[in-house]
Amino acid sequence: MRAVLQRVSSAHVEVGGRVVGAIDRGILVLLGVAAGDTADDAAYLAEKITGLRIFEDSDGKMNLAVGDVGGGLLAVSQFTLLADCRKGRRPGFSAAAPPEQARLLYEVFVAQLRERGFEVPTGVFQADMAVHLVNDGPVTILLDSRKEF
Repeated sequence: MRAVLQRVSSAHVEVGGRVVGAIDRGILVLLGVAAGDTADDAAYLAEKITGLRIFEDSDGKMNLAVGDVGGGLLAVSQFTLLADCRKGRRPGFSAAAPPEQARLLYEVFVAQLRERGFEVPTGVFQADMAVHLVNDGPVTILLDSRKEF
């Protein structure tokens, strides 16, 4: 499971010109589910994301987690995070989970975030979405539940 986290001062996602999920300060999570991912991958990322200290404290140091600053979480599914661009010019998506499995694990991931006390607005799975954000910092973090950087 891969996630791109963007620390935002605001973010929202639209489907068909209608806002379906929005947050003010917080983290926009773009989530890609890989073939072979399990609920353990979802739990790992949910724990990591909610505990990640990427917000500044009173001394200007990244020392606070999203909950410490009263921030929100906006979760958007994005299978293209599993794109393989090593060969040719068109990305391959064979590493992405099939849609049925991806939807289930995306929902498990969102439920894991909610179990940690967050309201989690979302995009619409498999929809054509427009994601709007104001990246704060900018701070962008890449996470992978099965890969060490």
